[in-house]
Amino acid sequence: MSGQATADLLATIVAATRRSVETRAHEESIEALADRASRRTTRPGCFRDAFGHAARLSVIAECKRRSPSKGVLRADYDPVAIAVAYERAGASAISVLTEPSFFDGSLAHLEAVRAAVSLPLLRKDFIISEYQLLEARASGADAVLLIVSALPPAELRHLHLRALALGLDVLVEVHSEDELRMALDAGATLVGVNNRNLRTLAVDVTLSERVIAQVPREVVAVSESGLRSGGDLIRLRAFGYSAFLIGERFMTERDPGQALSRLLAEASPA
Repeated sequence: MSGQATADLLATIVAATRRSVETRAHEESIEALADRASRRTTRPGCFRDAFGHAARLSVIAECKRRSPSKGVLRADYDPVAIAVAYERAGASAISVLTEPSFFDGSLAHLEAVRAAVSLPLLRKDFIISEYQLLEARASGADAVLLIVSALPPAELRHLHLRALALGLDVLVEVHSEDELRMALDAGATLVGVNNRNLRTLAVDVTLSERVIAQVPREVVAVSESGLRSGGDLIRLRAFGYSAFLIGERFMTERDPGQALSRLLAEASPA
């Protein structure tokens, strides 16, 4: 796929998200959604705090059925069973894809996982409106993802502030030093460095090594995408990363929980 085609794909996903949000807002008003969200107990800071354990590696293990680059990753997708296995295997947090058109995700998946596990949960989606933040809280998320490349700076700042006001942690995703500066300007204290370029789908794990030099010490850094081995985690932890978001690596294994256990064992001191 060419870079231009992929850039068009990113724009297509964002446009599809806007249409989907508009449809849902007609079905449930933002006032009704806000009322429903207000009845959900929040745990501010629990997602960010999950990565402060110096004695062990922290993995955000992801539940994801499909991706635009790889197609269907897991035909027999059961997010609840996968999340329970992740929790038992030692995940620090769980990411649940909720984008329906390109990842086969659903808010129902997030709600079901919330009912089954106690770990902090990240709603993984293309968040472009406050409506989605309210959905995240109402569905039991502890954190949301904001992608710098998908949002104008003013909107990034606004959504970051609104998410925090709703009691949600915010993982702000970047893919360059320039995007890191935008994330920090928006107030990010939890930054995800995505090794996958959303405009070309190319993965370069050395990006994490370069960008971390610009991350302030007080900001929690998470490396995302392309992480395959315990050695990857050990090396990036030495650079200063507090956690690692891993999905496809587990989704293509027969037993995602066992795959996580093996990875953590590989990355642990003998």
